[in-house]
Amino acid sequence: MSVSFETKETNRGVLTFTISQEQIKPALDKVFNDVKKNLNVPGFRKGRIPRPIFNQKFGEEALYQDALNDLLPAAYEGAVTEAGIEVVAQPQFDIASMEKGQDWTITAAVVTKPEVKLGAYKDLEVSVEVSKEVTDADVDARIERERNNLAELVIKEEAAVEGDTVVIDFVGSVDGVEFDGGKGDNYALELGSGQFIPGFEEQLVGHTAGETVDVNVTFPEDYQAADLAGKAAKFVTTIHEVKTKEVPALDDELAKDIDEEVETLDDLKAKYRKELEEQKEVAYNDAVESAALDLAVENAEIVELPSEMIHEEVHRSMNEFLGNMQRQGISPEMYFQITGTTEDDLHKQYEGDAEKRTKTNLVIEAIAKAEGFEATDEEIEAEITSLATDYNMEVDQVRRLLSPEMLKHDIAIKKAVEVITSTAKVK
Repeated sequence: MSVSFETKETNRGVLTFTISQEQIKPALDKVFNDVKKNLNVPGFRKGRIPRPIFNQKFGEEALYQDALNDLLPAAYEGAVTEAGIEVVAQPQFDIASMEKGQDWTITAAVVTKPEVKLGAYKDLEVSVEVSKEVTDADVDARIERERNNLAELVIKEEAAVEGDTVVIDFVGSVDGVEFDGGKGDNYALELGSGQFIPGFEEQLVGHTAGETVDVNVTFPEDYQAADLAGKAAKFVTTIHEVKTKEVPALDDELAKDIDEEVETLDDLKAKYRKELEEQKEVAYNDAVESAALDLAVENAEIVELPSEMIHEEVHRSMNEFLGNMQRQGISPEMYFQITGTTEDDLHKQYEGDAEKRTKTNLVIEAIAKAEGFEATDEEIEAEITSLATDYNMEVDQVRRLLSPEMLKHDIAIKKAVEVITSTAKVK
């Protein structure tokens, strides 16, 4: 194979390579054998036309495109390797020559990985706003949330206060005319929850069961129903019941109801403290890692980041997200229908930080290369086992899905992130 690469501009060039007759001839034979199966030619049984007759009637050139399609992926990959370049986007192919009996010459306009000039990435000083400390108040708040989850609603005779739940009928009107969606029966509304438009819930505070209250509100200017936005409305609201939360006593019995593995309230507090400490430790380490990576990227210089890399990062993130949804039984069509969004909306969502993610990936890869990080066979096997556990898959299934090269790359990246974060100093 003859291979040459010509730089046209920064991070862009043309790769020229040939496909030899030794490769072309068997590819043409394969394509002919596939094509002739469906050919009906007078004088010959279906699929039995001889090659010379085919060439005479249709021309050997009729096989060229299919043969090229078969040969191109491997030929291109080999040319990229031989040229010693790193391509970061889909190439644009062009046929330079496909003369009969001659080697074929193909050109590919390619985008190459930009040069990364590393700055400081070790012993970085970073500041984070996440604390590792767990206070008594943190533990008490966790228990109080669980306690409230076990609360029961009981009917009360007194007037409703914020936090109570009222069971209501309501009919809404604008200028005396009822509107669609403005009516409800036996609706359970927690006062202060913000379920209804601003001003509605507050006007029910202080009222008791059996009362009918005229609730006067104004729809927000950005209200989703354009015909109601900014308009004054009246809701005639009848209160059927007022219910208040009755929370269980804060004692050992409550602790056992919350968590059957504990015997006392002190046990539950100790367990929650340990869990919160672990969670805060993870959050703290994540914050340090994020801050250190951001600073390492800021210290580096990337020579002209190609727009194609950002575009591919957006689509990679979208495909990963939609793939996760699919594994949960939610198709892309279903997701867009449920959320009321479109593929363009999702594209814009991931565009926001695609450039930052792309730069970060480039810098981490450059650090892995500069440090000479490589993966051992033992590390590869450990990674396969870890992934199998994380995704509840068989080890052999993971091994089939991920190539050794992919695993080596991921392990080297992890080592690079580790060297950045483990040496970082928190102010």
